[in-house]
Amino acid sequence: MTVTDAGHGNLLPVVSKFLAKERPLLIGSDWQPAASGRVFETLDPATGEVLAQVAHGNAEDVARAVRAARAAFAPGSAWRRTSPRQRARILWRMADLIDQHGDELAQLETLDNGKPFAHARDGDVSAAAELFRYFAGWATKIEGTTIPMSDDERSYLAYTVREPIGVVGAIVPWNFPLLMACFKVIPAITAGNTVVLKPAEQTPLTALRLGELFLEAGTPPGVVNVVTGFGDAGAALVAHPDVDKVAFTGSTEVGKKIVSAAAGNLKKVSLELGGKAPNIIFADADLEAAIAGSAHAGFFNQGQCCVNGSRLYVERSVFDQVVEGIATIAGSIRLGSGFAPETQMGPLITEEQQSMVLGHVDAGVRQGAQVITGGTRGLETGFFVEPTLLTGVAEDAVLQRNEVFGPVVTAVPFDSEEEVLRLANDTRYGLAAGLWSRDIARAHRVGGALRAGTVWLNTWHADDVVLPRGGFKESGWGRELGSFGLDDFTELKTVIAEI
Repeated sequence: MTVTDAGHGNLLPVVSKFLAKERPLLIGSDWQPAASGRVFETLDPATGEVLAQVAHGNAEDVARAVRAARAAFAPGSAWRRTSPRQRARILWRMADLIDQHGDELAQLETLDNGKPFAHARDGDVSAAAELFRYFAGWATKIEGTTIPMSDDERSYLAYTVREPIGVVGAIVPWNFPLLMACFKVIPAITAGNTVVLKPAEQTPLTALRLGELFLEAGTPPGVVNVVTGFGDAGAALVAHPDVDKVAFTGSTEVGKKIVSAAAGNLKKVSLELGGKAPNIIFADADLEAAIAGSAHAGFFNQGQCCVNGSRLYVERSVFDQVVEGIATIAGSIRLGSGFAPETQMGPLITEEQQSMVLGHVDAGVRQGAQVITGGTRGLETGFFVEPTLLTGVAEDAVLQRNEVFGPVVTAVPFDSEEEVLRLANDTRYGLAAGLWSRDIARAHRVGGALRAGTVWLNTWHADDVVLPRGGFKESGWGRELGSFGLDDFTELKTVIAEI
């Protein structure tokens, strides 16, 4: 099945109109072509067909956007005069606009990313609206403290103030394009910063529509700018001396390059990077729940999720039962167009990603792994990969050590708690981990020993905008969301006055 068969004819008129025109850059309050005049094509991953043509921004366009963001942040500007209460109202209006245009945004996301429409609408778009409302409440609550201070002869008043950092460069990936853009832009402007958003070149459409909605909500010119383009545009944004902070979600390898490039003016950096999450099933677990939950943990979002439980460790006495159960679920997952109601898993993002994931599977097999289910394209049209489960994978195998970012799970038996903790923590990543056990003491004991920013006990992918997210080790710096998510978008100033 293809998107053409399952839903292109049912697109909302506003979506068809959006796709029909070349999509320019948002710089200040103006929609402008790239300085070079160039465009690039964004593709439908379910068919490989061209969806739209988008402005191909480069370093010159980034510089223009940064100038607009800097002007909007200047003392006395409309944005700097905007009170926290007024910022909150803008965020509330944005939430209402997201709800109002929810089907439209979900269709754009499904077209550009490939995920099932229901997942985009009920998951990503709904969560984006909730994020706007949650942070709207925080806009008036970014507070400092008073600190008693004196010496033998004088008295002082000391207090702290949290201030916006300045111009934020936000670089987001293609697996949750709209939601990841919101993860960066919302806390940035809640704190009073201005933003240059650089979406992934594979999925620029919802970021551009988001820019339109910000203007409609009354956001002053230059507060939110959107520059579409490739890696050179992202590199220019990171290196620009007038960018005060970079917020990035993506691979660990690119994260390291960002850290190096940001050293020029020692700009602040926050990073949510790769993961290779261990998922542990003890023999005393509710196996029905653990099997279903582990399939969800491994194959969620076409496997393109950095917190997916891709390393499955199962106590040996129930290993065969768990493997059989997950293989059965994997084999029943229906692949297809995100617009087909029966679809449970869409395509991977690009043909390159599809080839890379299948290459990881092939390399694992060459190193001795056995494919229990999946391991092929699944459909001839589009960039699909079947949900794949392998056993017999050595701990030093490339497949076991590296993030695959596709619907691929490796299952390994273990014999003791000590052994599985050693295996689970033997990774350069530390973004997420989880376990399944009816023994609550064991669950908390082992969960406490897992080195990861998020640990799930008897569940997986349970989440909320109030919770911080981020990683240990090479999975990143800083935290996003919750009240903690504002810390990385403010500077803490101390003021001391003699009284």
